[in-house]
Amino acid sequence: MLRVENLSKSFGGVAAMSDVTLDFPAGSLTAVIGPNGAGKTTFFNLISGAIRPDSGKVLLEGRDVAGLPATQVVGLGIGRAFQVAKLFTSLTVEQSLIGALQAQRHQSGHLWRRFPLPDYRGSAQEVMELLGLHTQAGVQSGNLSHGDQKLLDIALALVLKPKVLLLDEPTAGMGPEERWKMIDTVHRLWTLGGLTLIFIEHDMDIVFKIAQSIRVLCYGKVLAQGSPDEIRDHPAVIEAYLGVPAESVDAHGADGSSVPSGGAR
Repeated sequence: MLRVENLSKSFGGVAAMSDVTLDFPAGSLTAVIGPNGAGKTTFFNLISGAIRPDSGKVLLEGRDVAGLPATQVVGLGIGRAFQVAKLFTSLTVEQSLIGALQAQRHQSGHLWRRFPLPDYRGSAQEVMELLGLHTQAGVQSGNLSHGDQKLLDIALALVLKPKVLLLDEPTAGMGPEERWKMIDTVHRLWTLGGLTLIFIEHDMDIVFKIAQSIRVLCYGKVLAQGSPDEIRDHPAVIEAYLGVPAESVDAHGADGSSVPSGGAR
């Protein structure tokens, strides 16, 4: 589904991404982890068209989308939700989703029409119900809780029916209850939607619980990749990122709490 080949990007002579090659099979659920400054957000920016690579390819179903404008990348099937939700705070939840559909179809001038086209409203309703936002349809985005704002940001990507969905730290800034509610929602989205889903996450409990596979970046390079069990016991990952003995991480999360094995769909 998605493959990056020899992807590189430098800023002011500093290599943020260096000759990275990775595969993300269709329907997979993959976590991208690594220490601060590892290049995770740059990686997402390159895939989603937010920045152009210096070299390399981003292949979506065999088509190279590297360097295309972000709007075109979205139209081809790569959606993204951000660490800090990007919302039109004066619009309601439903208006935001309908607006996203209209913008995709170059009909933004019709955003304020009293009666949106039925297919727009139906698509918005479907996504709101999927994410549990249907009871908030008429609420202004700026008045939502932090957790619901993050859900709306995911909804804005999801309503455009992406083939690949990128989630940049979907649980950032959330308390424990909100965090696990969000990650349950993400897992349900993947299970029901048939998406190729890639997420950046710092919480190792979450990563080891739901990821099918894990890609580890460090200083812009691929440090390791494999199943959750393989990554738990990988000496280089333990040294560079996890920072605890393998035998401890094997049974427990980074904070010592019990971690179920991940990846079961």
